[in-house]
Amino acid sequence: MNGHLDLFRDMHLTGGIFLDAHFTAPWCITAQVSPEDCAPFTPQPCHIIGYHFVTLGAMRLVVCGQQPINVQAGELVVLPRNDIHLLGSDMNIAPTDISGLIQPGYEGGIAQIVYGNKGAPTHVLCGFLGSNQPRNAVFAMLPPVLKLDVGDAISGSWIESTFRFGAQEQAQKGVQSRAVLARLAELLLMDAVSRYVAAGDSGNQSAWAACFGDVLIGRALNLIHGRMAEHWTTERLAREVGLSRSAFAERFTKAVTEPPMTYLCRQRLEKASFQLRDTATPIPKIAAAIGYESEAAFSRAFKRVYGLPPATWRRRNLPH
Repeated sequence: MNGHLDLFRDMHLTGGIFLDAHFTAPWCITAQVSPEDCAPFTPQPCHIIGYHFVTLGAMRLVVCGQQPINVQAGELVVLPRNDIHLLGSDMNIAPTDISGLIQPGYEGGIAQIVYGNKGAPTHVLCGFLGSNQPRNAVFAMLPPVLKLDVGDAISGSWIESTFRFGAQEQAQKGVQSRAVLARLAELLLMDAVSRYVAAGDSGNQSAWAACFGDVLIGRALNLIHGRMAEHWTTERLAREVGLSRSAFAERFTKAVTEPPMTYLCRQRLEKASFQLRDTATPIPKIAAAIGYESEAAFSRAFKRVYGLPPATWRRRNLPH
């Protein structure tokens, strides 16, 4: 997985834990992270990744069209595309919409749910990771659900205690705990993805497996993200990975869902937008850092996608 860390670094993920849920069997709910759930932590992200961490008991999770997944205490489930899903102890009972169950936290702290029918208890911490990239190869290539057993690692107890401590601190509006929890969730996402890729087989037809099961396309993506300032062309990338131009273009497009140069251009401009918004770096330096030979060329490309010249866009999007 280390060869693909640049893909994650370019996501610029934020996040937090927004719900402390206590269930007793039998129970079943329908859920999805909403922009309102993210609002206390970050401006509305373009893309939301939901996750649930079970600290006590067990539950089942179902995304439409997928097989149910059993989730035990110490396991984390990640929903890379934030699909609507069911959670419950019994999938045969009518689900209740989660929005009607959420109660405000004590003194403005983390929201809570206490719901069920006095049977076996399940405790779940619900959180999210957000990105301002509306499209990203990583999101497009992941399956609907990833599951990670944090208890099977030496650091399992540390991970669980960090989540518990972070949730408590967050309930008291601890700003630093949000950054810690976002970083922890990001690392767990990377771990879950790594394990998913390692466990893949030839029968897995997802775009992610096609990409990262294919060493050559994985190498091309890592070249793009790791050396974005270079003058890449489809021909040069093809040479770097040892394919003909046509074979590389076809293979890349099938795996990533868009042609190499389209992907490269979008990634460059998205990276530039983060730097424009979050740093005071001069525009010519930003242009050079992402591979544009002149500020004018960068400005034309940026305006074509974002509708405004970089300087104007920066003024309008500075954080308040």
